[in-house]
Amino acid sequence: MKKVGGWLIFALVLIFVGSFLAQMFNTSFYTVKVKRIKFDTNNGILSGLLYLPKGADSSDPRPTIITTHGYLNSAEMQDAAAIEMSRRGYVVLALDMYDHGHSVNKTQYDSAKAFFSFWPSSQYDAVQYMYNQDYVMKDENGNGIIAVAGHSMGGFSSTMAMVMDEQDYAKTGIRKIHAGLPMGADYSWTSYLGVTPDVAYAAYGPRTVGVVAAHYDEFFFDSAAEKTGNTVVFKDFIGTPEGKAFLGNPSDPSEGVIYTLDNGGRRVIYEPWQTHPWNHFSFITTGHQISFYTKAFEGYTSPNQVNAGLGSENQIWILKEYSEFLALIGFFLLFIPLVMLLMKVPFFAKAKTERAPYVPEPATKNNKIVFWIFYAFSAAFPALFFPSLMNKDGAGITIIQVLSLVILGLGLLFGALLLSRARKEKGRSVKNVRNGMIFISLSSLLLFLTTTFRKNLFVQNKYFNQPTTNQIAFWALIVSEMILILMFVSYYLNKKQSNLTPKQYGFVTKWSSVLSSLLIAIVVVAIGYAILYFVDAIFVTDFRIWTWAVKTFESQNLLAAIKYAPFFFIFYYITGISINANTGSMKKGEGYYLSCISMVGGLVVFLALQYGLLFFTQRALVPNQALNPILLFALIPSLIVATFYTKKLYEETGNVYTGAFLNTILMTLILAANTTTYSGII
Repeated sequence: MKKVGGWLIFALVLIFVGSFLAQMFNTSFYTVKVKRIKFDTNNGILSGLLYLPKGADSSDPRPTIITTHGYLNSAEMQDAAAIEMSRRGYVVLALDMYDHGHSVNKTQYDSAKAFFSFWPSSQYDAVQYMYNQDYVMKDENGNGIIAVAGHSMGGFSSTMAMVMDEQDYAKTGIRKIHAGLPMGADYSWTSYLGVTPDVAYAAYGPRTVGVVAAHYDEFFFDSAAEKTGNTVVFKDFIGTPEGKAFLGNPSDPSEGVIYTLDNGGRRVIYEPWQTHPWNHFSFITTGHQISFYTKAFEGYTSPNQVNAGLGSENQIWILKEYSEFLALIGFFLLFIPLVMLLMKVPFFAKAKTERAPYVPEPATKNNKIVFWIFYAFSAAFPALFFPSLMNKDGAGITIIQVLSLVILGLGLLFGALLLSRARKEKGRSVKNVRNGMIFISLSSLLLFLTTTFRKNLFVQNKYFNQPTTNQIAFWALIVSEMILILMFVSYYLNKKQSNLTPKQYGFVTKWSSVLSSLLIAIVVVAIGYAILYFVDAIFVTDFRIWTWAVKTFESQNLLAAIKYAPFFFIFYYITGISINANTGSMKKGEGYYLSCISMVGGLVVFLALQYGLLFFTQRALVPNQALNPILLFALIPSLIVATFYTKKLYEETGNVYTGAFLNTILMTLILAANTTTYSGII
């Protein structure tokens, strides 16, 4: 217990030291006040992180930047620009768009229109609020000195904001938006609302407007690729007709050069050699933003903005990221010692059971060959069929259906033959053969039915209202069913030879142990999130690195997590049984390593091939998969952590339930808090 207490203290030290340092860098060494704000709009409640430099008030209003995130993200993803521009004396609002983060969309819409429910109005609603704040600068004519910026969907929202502002200008004679910087966003989706490139270019008017168009952006900036659906290819926006028209059709346009149009507007395109999500985590793109805002606000900076002239190479935001990563490590280190401490409480002690002997390693050469074939297939399956499962379409679905029918047929055939022989020969277990035939046949039939009726599962609606969680849940369900088939086949192939029992796989029949495991998981996750909320309240930071984040959430995120949790429990329960059965008897280091390989090895290879080919051949492995591989940047590390919890808690408790419950609750909450939640679907 002394060792357990030491680990707990170490985890808490990492959390609070990391959070303290993150606050220090986030506030630019306490020269900027950072606070979470919420305000009512006609469409709901918008939330954001307000970065207010010291001295910015009604007597010294400042140029202001409203920057927002893309689809699935939240305000914290804009911390690079928020930190760098606020330390240069500008006011910054990092905004949660509706249905993301802490913002609430109070409009209602049907499922088909959900995608257009949040981004068209988010930025301009925020502009209306910020324009009325006395610390926001206006010129002598009442025009706002406000820049709107956003990544991906945030870029679309920024474009829509400038169009709406120009429409209001025609009525009022006042422009509230002075500049705009869409990043990782072209006009693919605004066109559905009538805002084509021509409409947008006209609406930009005399504003200073830039575009960050990365060469390896998975989505945008190549209309020809978009028509084919194969968008994960090399892009050169500045060389396209749309890009040239944006710059005013100069004869030989160059990246990073500001062009002045006849109407006085200024235009610039930046083309970093990056992918879409890389824009968030880049010195280069952040440097482009610094350069852009410095030019856009030229002549408007306050005399008190003593750091306004800091060069674009002078950046500290990455230190905040590293500090929050330190806190993230501490957060994940919390749970094992917390579980072990709680098991000292009499009721929670019931979660600990006598662990049966591990499933032995295969003894014969043939069994070893079968084991490694099954291991390799189980590691490869989640990645091989990832594109098809995430889209519920493609050749992969057909292959799975055929495979499930083949297993069903073979199970029935060989089961019948073995059953016939077992009745004739002494020493063969009729019950064993019969049960094997039944379980293998039922599990393969279940896989066939799940893939056949896939269009009716996890359909975006009022209940299943997180689109990407729907995709991941379906993927996880199919992976679980395939692993279940492999386990049944392996078990019944080896049962007689190894004298295997279900208990060796971690099954527990005492409901008191299962209930105790569930309550322990609930309590430790509640403690973990209580610490997170405390950190958020004191330091206004959370735990993250790049797209992998543990953040606070709203009630709609919690409700979504509860709805999806039963399906993810199936995944973590079955994979937990498989992991401990396959690697329990191995040396500890080898067991953990091979467990991680079985969980994410295939996905890591898929991701490496997807982007390796993109960078070296200008075309990704699966060029029609833009969003789905991006989801793996957060999913893979979460699965690695879950694997460690699975093995460690099985070693400590003797059952798979504690780890399965912990992973289900914790990882589902993390997933549900970091994605879009369509709460207005009717």
